[in-house]
Amino acid sequence: MKIICVGLNYQSHNKEMNRALSSKDDDPVLFMKPDTALLSNDKSQFFIPDFSSDVHYETELVVKINKLGKNISERFAHRYYNEITLGIDFTARDIQAELKKRSLPWEISKGFDNSAVVGVFVAKDKFEKEIDNLNFQLIKNDLVVQSANTSEMIHSVDKIIAYASRFFTLKTGDLIFTGTPAGVGKVNIGDRLLGCLEDCELFDLQIC
Repeated sequence: MKIICVGLNYQSHNKEMNRALSSKDDDPVLFMKPDTALLSNDKSQFFIPDFSSDVHYETELVVKINKLGKNISERFAHRYYNEITLGIDFTARDIQAELKKRSLPWEISKGFDNSAVVGVFVAKDKFEKEIDNLNFQLIKNDLVVQSANTSEMIHSVDKIIAYASRFFTLKTGDLIFTGTPAGVGKVNIGDRLLGCLEDCELFDLQIC
């Protein structure tokens, strides 16, 4: 399986990172994580790697592809997933900043082992709401630090799937991280992170 991630998909996050604002007319920004980045919902601990002193959480809606697809039309994209969850795209921000400053690829800051947390998957129709109108939160040590609605995404889930499938054949089990809203921040040993989609807690992660 592969993990496809979307960058720059919430204007609130673009603003907090002092990035240029994106437009619906722009193509989605994609990057990849290897399968070894996966930290699945049966794991309750994330160990801060020794090569970074500034690891940040980025909470995102995650969709799981359920069948093979290539050059998928956006109007048919909803047929290619039936489960969703929340996840965390952990980022070694210090490494990323240094690599960007040198105009070098920054995969190692995003794709390191256990950097892609996924919660418990649920049926996409569980909440009787459209996938583009779901509320989600990240709670860090009993404080809500990220809160958004998927309607705030610049590029919808179906558009992301259609666009990604132009370049990558999508396979059963592939994951798509759809981007993070504002509120990202550093994790420290002892932190506890809870991810909630609507009224469902989908992950409970201890930082070690």
